[in-house]
Amino acid sequence: METMTTLTSPAEFTIQRPNYSHTSAIRWVFSHVIRHNWVIVMVFLGAFGNAALAALVPVLVGDAFNAMLQPMPDTRALIPLALLIGGTQVIRGILQLGRNFGAELLGQRLEAEIRDELYISLLGKSMTFHSLQPVGDTMARATNDVREINLMFNPGMNLVIGSFFFLVMPIVAAPRYHPALLITPVLFAIAYFASLARYLKTLQPISDEVRASFGNMNSHLSESLDGVETVKGAAQEDSEVERFVLNAKRVRDAFIKQGDIEARFIAFLLYGIAIALGLTHALFLFREGLLNTGQVIAYFGLLRMLDFPTFTSSWAYTQVSMGLAGARRILELINRETDLDQNAAGHSAEMKGEIEFRNVTFTYPDTERAQRVSDSGESVLNSVSFKVKPGQTVAVVGQTGAGKTSLVKLINRTYDINDGQVLVDGMDVREWNLASLRSQISMIEQDIFLFSRSISENIAFGRPGATQDEVEAAGKAAQAHDFIETFEKGYETVIGERGVTLSGGQRQRLALGRAFMTDPRILILDDSTSAIDSATEDKIQRAISAAARGRTTFIITHRLSQIRWADLIIVLRKGRVAAMGTHDELMQTSDAYSRIFQE
Repeated sequence: METMTTLTSPAEFTIQRPNYSHTSAIRWVFSHVIRHNWVIVMVFLGAFGNAALAALVPVLVGDAFNAMLQPMPDTRALIPLALLIGGTQVIRGILQLGRNFGAELLGQRLEAEIRDELYISLLGKSMTFHSLQPVGDTMARATNDVREINLMFNPGMNLVIGSFFFLVMPIVAAPRYHPALLITPVLFAIAYFASLARYLKTLQPISDEVRASFGNMNSHLSESLDGVETVKGAAQEDSEVERFVLNAKRVRDAFIKQGDIEARFIAFLLYGIAIALGLTHALFLFREGLLNTGQVIAYFGLLRMLDFPTFTSSWAYTQVSMGLAGARRILELINRETDLDQNAAGHSAEMKGEIEFRNVTFTYPDTERAQRVSDSGESVLNSVSFKVKPGQTVAVVGQTGAGKTSLVKLINRTYDINDGQVLVDGMDVREWNLASLRSQISMIEQDIFLFSRSISENIAFGRPGATQDEVEAAGKAAQAHDFIETFEKGYETVIGERGVTLSGGQRQRLALGRAFMTDPRILILDDSTSAIDSATEDKIQRAISAAARGRTTFIITHRLSQIRWADLIIVLRKGRVAAMGTHDELMQTSDAYSRIFQE
């Protein structure tokens, strides 16, 4: 029975998967491999049969020489020997095909499994993780490093296993002629594995450097392309090219170091010495009358089998080392701790929409990003307390950096608080099942993200099974239907990545449509109408008012027209609640609130 477990613990998103070991790269890869028992058997049987039948050829050739060197040569003996050689090599070819097929099948399966595991793990990471982890480096690990694991098995481990049996066969077959003939292949094997251990130990840090430098180069490339508008706007193409060339040079230098170590591997020297010593030893025994001509030829043919492990070792083991380096990078990403857990057994129910903050204090993790959020290093939110009834509309206002966005992101547990409590319907959000909590909360941010898919698919993202009529109804409610119909393909128009083919106002109206489609109990609008022109503002305002009816709504905005009709206005100042009340009340009682509209 296959043990099942979750991929990461804790994690925001989990799925039942086979129980893989995450203690070390080798154990992790092995825990994947061991699930494919019959493929492993195919590879080993193919490799053993291939080597055994390859060793049979010099033995039979030696017998053929002895038959022809008799005082009365028996040519009739050559026909069965020739047929036997031909037949065994046909079988050997079939076994080699099975070995290669098994290794390729294993490599492809592992690549698919590991990519799947990594993708699910990345979905389970918290926003803190994704805010700090460079996208380019993640893509390098998810593509090139995963591919290196595939190549580690074919041709890497495929040739390693095959060469091992080629190394063993001379040791197994040589004593049939004379026990002393074991000396050369045994000494070669000892020297070979000793030099190989030293080679791999030296190669490991270089392999890690190669993969890391490639990840850094990819990170810079991704960042430059993502911010190409900024680069061009500042006329910094030359400086960005110089940075990329520098990163590419580091990748090149790492590969050169790897090549230098490969060139220093002494397996070829050991092979030459083994051939010379082995043949000399055999000739000495021949002169003493302990071997005949056919046995010398057969032994020399067995020694020639050592050329396969010799010639493949310099790059087969390099491929294994590169695969393990990639595995270490992938496993490090999978094992990276995340701050939130899914709480699959937590509370799951239909929300009413009551929200309460009780002495909430929140600070971002101690990172460079945290310092950018809060330059003083102090808490972003301090002792924040308020209560919102179901169906109320709340406007959160304050100067830039007051903590408005941080506050609303605590409701759906994008981040977890450091102290205090955030309650939804009287229950701490940490006690809710995370999927149930988030499925009933919709947040529209100023920086709208749209997928490179059709407009219809973007609107229905939260409800993939929605009908076309439902999609169009959401588009009309968000005041997006009219501009969508101006496109040639209407709702089936495929927009560019992140919606770059649309204006800011169009993107935000599609995001509103996406929110309307999910019918959330709590709606959060984080400055989501900032890019809407004044001609459209009244329509959008009516759409938002209709959407807010019957659900709890948080609005972060500087538009007085949206703030005025809020049931409750929360004024934040340096992470603290400076005032609360309606617009009319605050205009009379709060200097902090009135200053916002005077600036």
